[in-house]
Amino acid sequence: MKFGFVAKHRGDWPVRWLCEALGVSRSGFHAWLTRPRSARAIADEGLTACVRASFVASDRTYGARRVWHDVLAEGASCGLHHVERLMQQEALRARPRRRGLSLDTAERSKAAIAANVLDRQFEASALNQK
Repeated sequence: MKFGFVAKHRGDWPVRWLCEALGVSRSGFHAWLTRPRSARAIADEGLTACVRASFVASDRTYGARRVWHDVLAEGASCGLHHVERLMQQEALRARPRRRGLSLDTAERSKAAIAANVLDRQFEASALNQK
């Protein structure tokens, strides 16, 4: 992560200053630049594509557990925490599913009015005076 920061900002600041400020060696940074990608990083690319496809297909409502089940159904082998980590790196956060409001057919308001058991007449004879 620190080497990525140095690589991103080396056009703005000297590498020597950035490495010194972050507490990393310049030789380590230059070795990181020329080092080939690891097998895990290459494998994560394919898995990330599968995770993203499942997440988008769910209308962005699936969390890590459901996405993980989809990935397993596709034939890939990975753990739940691996999917969680990939979703976090890609900033894939499930949004809650919105439940639709029930349509008001006015039956509810009719049922809410209590019956006039005492047979009272609720009509005002005149306006209220203050």
